[in-house]
Amino acid sequence: MALTLEEKKAVVAEVAEVAASAHSAVAAEYRGLSVSDMTQLRARARASGVYLRVVKNTLARRAVEGTEFECMRDALQGPLMLAFSREDPGSAARVVRDFAKDNDKLVARLVAVGGQLLDGSELGRLASLPTREEALALLMATMRAPLDKFARTLNEVPGKLTRTLAAVRDAQG
Repeated sequence: MALTLEEKKAVVAEVAEVAASAHSAVAAEYRGLSVSDMTQLRARARASGVYLRVVKNTLARRAVEGTEFECMRDALQGPLMLAFSREDPGSAARVVRDFAKDNDKLVARLVAVGGQLLDGSELGRLASLPTREEALALLMATMRAPLDKFARTLNEVPGKLTRTLAAVRDAQG
């Protein structure tokens, strides 16, 4: 069933709104996926905070105009599904990568992040980016490491004295 002009405008507006606030985008070819597979993929995407939508390429081209994903316009060809990361840059890539491990019919074609268009083979690099919580944990561990080393160094002085006194006691003993 064909979309009316008003429905097309609504789809373009919805995708454009999501694209304006998204961190990254993945366009994946979904040819050959069953309805149940697509339902599973959508459920995983919702759980990860990823906006997932099958959109006609002409509508998708209009939706990404004026966003940092405008670089994808010319490459949108064939049956593609768009996934936008709304929480962290790697979440859409992780959803697509993890689903594609179990289902070889889902193939990433395009990846866009920071206004740069990358090939679908770069999906793994984007998916390996840490989540916000992981990045904060790494930052805090890096900031805390010098303090931990300083505390261990200060603690080593009385420990060394205790071991020296114990060795002297054992030698006399």
